[in-house]
Amino acid sequence: MIASTNEQKSDPQRVVMHADMDAFYASVEQRDDPALRGKPVIVGGTSARGVVTAASYEARAFGVHSAMPGYEARRLCPDGIFISGTMKKYSRESKRLFEIFRSYSPKVQGLSLDEAFLDLTGTARLMGTPRSIGERLRAEVRERTGLAVSVGIAPVKMVAKIASGSCKPDGLLEIRPGEVRAFLDPLPIGRIWGVGPVAEARLKLLGIQKVGDLAQLEPRRLVELLGDWGLDIGRLARGEEYSEVEPYRDPRSYSEENTFNADISDREVLNSAIITHSEAVARRLRADRFRARTVVLKLKLGKRTASGPRGYPTLSRRVTLPEATDDGATISRSAMDLLARSGLDVPVRLLGVGVANIVRESPGQLSLFEPGERNARRGRLNDALDEISKRFGNDAVTRGERDRTERAALSTQIKRGEREGPQ
Repeated sequence: MIASTNEQKSDPQRVVMHADMDAFYASVEQRDDPALRGKPVIVGGTSARGVVTAASYEARAFGVHSAMPGYEARRLCPDGIFISGTMKKYSRESKRLFEIFRSYSPKVQGLSLDEAFLDLTGTARLMGTPRSIGERLRAEVRERTGLAVSVGIAPVKMVAKIASGSCKPDGLLEIRPGEVRAFLDPLPIGRIWGVGPVAEARLKLLGIQKVGDLAQLEPRRLVELLGDWGLDIGRLARGEEYSEVEPYRDPRSYSEENTFNADISDREVLNSAIITHSEAVARRLRADRFRARTVVLKLKLGKRTASGPRGYPTLSRRVTLPEATDDGATISRSAMDLLARSGLDVPVRLLGVGVANIVRESPGQLSLFEPGERNARRGRLNDALDEISKRFGNDAVTRGERDRTERAALSTQIKRGEREGPQ
């Protein structure tokens, strides 16, 4: 299944590469501190309710993995070295990686700080076989960053992503067009995109255990069993997913959230967290020159109603504004109103503020509902806050109790509009 080194140049059909760094955050820490090399390093999970963001392969040997609660990681790996992590450092490394990725293809779709799809279609004559390109990229990443990247190559994105995960750590796996079904068929059904734990359990009840079980069903039978969704995942199971590698897409939403160190009932503390997150979201909107029409408030309640990590119920409330905004005060005022009208009578474990219905900022856009001078003053204030953040970092000027708004885990996503601040 792995292509040989003496292969002929590939045919002109579609070629997608998925590049995924190995234990990215933990590997950066091990690279920068020789004393950590060969040790079970765990990034995140340092607070009482912290969540593991990344685990070195030494820690993974004990069963530690990302998204695991910190207390569980400590139980499994009592000698683990827990590090809170530094997003500025990881973001800088991510930028270096994406510079390398873009030198191999103009079409690069970032999925997170440490992984991306690259469209290699039609590059064989100029750059060589897909496998040789992948090997050169892996060598360049290691030479320039001191880090390892695993690479999957296939005709479609989903298969390329599964392939990169199958050859970790520090590997390369190419699935040629004629090998897609043989590669996918024996895999567990949960490997298909869009099949989460609930859907997986449902499919298994229907006798669909493997990807091949799904791939061989006729379209009519798929609709009978699963409705129109069955047609979609049936195509995926047959390797017929042909979505494009998209270098740039307008955002659908922006959000910020945190898990409190202890459940919070105090409305002043909750409102303070809302202000903190609203200002961060607004700053990112302005940086990208977007505005939002909808404000979303997310609350995870502190009262457990079921076992497992999803045992805490989550409430989501939203409101559509009279006009699109990029102003933190407007967003926070709307979110606080949603909180006031939520009828909340139990403590809050997690709070988030987001915006949706994103539109591009129009030059000279004026408010229909705010007096002109007040709107202009607010615009000048936001410009001043953005300049301070640009020069001194996002934490230079804050509103709200930042020490009460600790994140449960570092983000692995590429956060649109977020600045690193001073180096």
